[in-house]
Amino acid sequence: MKERIERIVKVLDEKKAENIQVFDMSTKDYFVEQVVIATTMGDRHGLSLLDALKKELREHNESFLNIDDEGEWVVIDMGDILVHLMSPAYRSKYNLEEFLAHRDEEMKKAMPTLDDAE
Repeated sequence: MKERIERIVKVLDEKKAENIQVFDMSTKDYFVEQVVIATTMGDRHGLSLLDALKKELREHNESFLNIDDEGEWVVIDMGDILVHLMSPAYRSKYNLEEFLAHRDEEMKKAMPTLDDAE
């Protein structure tokens, strides 16, 4: 997993993505093990990053289960890794870092334990 994440981060860095962050979700109640978030310089840059990732990662037999391209926000689902490529405005608006960093705490608030229900 470490090599795969390093490869993704390297491609993003080489192609001038900004503020690249990796979140290890393997010990949290989340549907993927790792999440990578990077800021793009706009729609075209996001598509360029996507193309670079496709080229590099497919050479290493990585699978892309789904790609959701909404222009300012590209989501790449690789099964156990999720990559978010976001414009600065979307990254600020949706603040995924905060959500991911505090996911466990928020889930506990939203879903009371059995002891709380009694």
